[in-house]
Amino acid sequence: MTKINWKPGTMVYPVPPALISCGSVEQPNVMTAAWTGIINSEPPMTYVSIRPSRYSHEIISKTKEFVINLPTLKLVTATDFCGVKSGRDVNKFKEADLTPLPCAQVKAPQIAECPVSIECKVIEIKPLGSHDMFMAEIVGVDVDDQYLDEAGKLWIEKAGILAFVHGHYFTLGRVLGSFGFSVNKNRLAMMKKMEKVEVSVKEPKAALEKRAEKEARPLSKDSKFAKKRKPLAPHSSANQNKFSGKAKFAKHKNTAPAKAFAKGRNAATAKRPTR
Repeated sequence: MTKINWKPGTMVYPVPPALISCGSVEQPNVMTAAWTGIINSEPPMTYVSIRPSRYSHEIISKTKEFVINLPTLKLVTATDFCGVKSGRDVNKFKEADLTPLPCAQVKAPQIAECPVSIECKVIEIKPLGSHDMFMAEIVGVDVDDQYLDEAGKLWIEKAGILAFVHGHYFTLGRVLGSFGFSVNKNRLAMMKKMEKVEVSVKEPKAALEKRAEKEARPLSKDSKFAKKRKPLAPHSSANQNKFSGKAKFAKHKNTAPAKAFAKGRNAATAKRPTR
């Protein structure tokens, strides 16, 4: 294996294509941002980096509030739309069929369709170059209760959370393990078994039946892909009974119906006016 050294670039993937909502419930705005994440645990802090030219940059700079909404598979089209359109030109909540809901700790709206919405208050704006980083404290989290079990545990993986990798959207795949499994003998043994599991996409039943039918048909003629067969003997019975299109046509040509059809066609051709 050989690695090639590239120039510096943004190659930390996957990242969340989060929907960043701002403004107010009455005048909401939303944009898609991949440059967001957690930067501290106690107190819980996050950030979002936004280009100064973006409409959301202007709003958040004034209100010092925003909400990070985690989109799902059902919202992938809306997520992409909110990343390419500007709130200066269109009402993206309306165009993307998103519902603004009030938050408990900030005036910025959350998105009802997202399973998790993180309420944030800006504590510092740090210019970095192409983007300004809005460092913020997390002051509240809103969770859709349909993803909570009886004990109150959140199973967010059931929502089909999106991930963004090098210009493409993905959903989360299969579970590979839980935190600390590498030092747990039982879990480690289970993970080693999982490494041998091969994931394959099953072919649709209709395609399987069509392929089986095609394979069951006899070859009409030899091709370079067909198995070579021994040539038939020149006077064998099989060769004598071999289908001949020319012979069948000649035989049919001499029948009464065929002669009558040919006579009628010749007569019609003779009566056809010239142009």
